[in-house]
Amino acid sequence: MGLVRLRIRELADEKGWTLQEVAARSGVPYSTITTYARSSGMATVDVTALQKLARTFDLMIEDLLESVKE
Repeated sequence: MGLVRLRIRELADEKGWTLQEVAARSGVPYSTITTYARSSGMATVDVTALQKLARTFDLMIEDLLESVKE
């Protein structure tokens, strides 16, 4: 099973947003945003959170993900 990393921090930086702003704009709890942003690789993520984040950044879900080696 592969791991994925979410590109939240990079995407927020491109928009000039803080992680708190990402949480407020997306409706995803700040604690979830920081967990995802700090993780170097995860096996599972909340699909609803991914949908909200993709909509917030105006991207497709796959554009949020980066594959990382185990």
